Amino acid sequence: MASASRTFSAQPAGGTRIDRLRFINHQGKQIMLIDFPNCSLEQVTKIASELQKFVTAQSSRSVLILSDFTAARFSRAAFTRLKEVAVFDRPFVKRAAFIGAESLPKVFYEALRTFSRREFPRFQTRDEAINWLASGE
Repeated sequence: MASASRTFSAQPAGGTRIDRLRFINHQGKQIMLIDFPNCSLEQVTKIASELQKFVTAQSSRSVLILSDFTAARFSRAAFTRLKEVAVFDRPFVKRAAFIGAESLPKVFYEALRTFSRREFPRFQTRDEAINWLASGE
C-alpha cells in the first residue's frame, strides 16, 4: 500500500494553484500526481497548461509523474494539448505512469506515445504505479 507522507498542491511560479496537480511523497521520492478523474473537457486543457508551466521549471530528468485518467473525458482539442505538453516536458520527466488509461481510446494512447516519443506504462492501481515510479533510478 502506498504510504504518502505528505500531500500538497502545486503552484507554478506566477501561476494559480491547481488542486488536481499535487505532490505525494513515497519512499523518499516526490511524485507529481495529476488527477484527471471526472474532469470536464475545459478542466483537462487547463490542467495540461498548468502542468507544462510547472514541469518545465524543474531540473532536467527530475520529475516523476503519475497521471490518473479514471473516467476522464477528452475532446480532440484537449488530447492535442496533452500531446503537446508531453513533448515539451519530456526533457524534465524522469518517469511517468498512467492509471485509469482504459478511459483513453487506444488510438489516443498510441498517438501520445508516438508523438512524444515517450513510454507511459499503464497500471491497474495507484499503489502499483507509485511503487514503480519510486523504484526507478
